Amino acid sequence: MSSHITIDQRDISYDARAQQAALPVTIHHRDGGTEPSVLVMTPGQVELYAIQLERAIAMRKAEREEAYR
Repeated sequence: MSSHITIDQRDISYDARAQQAALPVTIHHRDGGTEPSVLVMTPGQVELYAIQLERAIAMRKAEREEAYR
């Protein structure tokens, strides 16, 4: 059983013919093992996650700015 997935520090790829993006990830298992995999996303999913990540970055920035006040 897996415990979590982390994004690998490698470039995402896009297959124009399949209209899918592939993001390399590592699956972490509860027993300590890991295995490489790929998160396959449609263009709509890529756009949604881009928006969500931009919001997370903005929230982090706002928190850091608030901490320095």
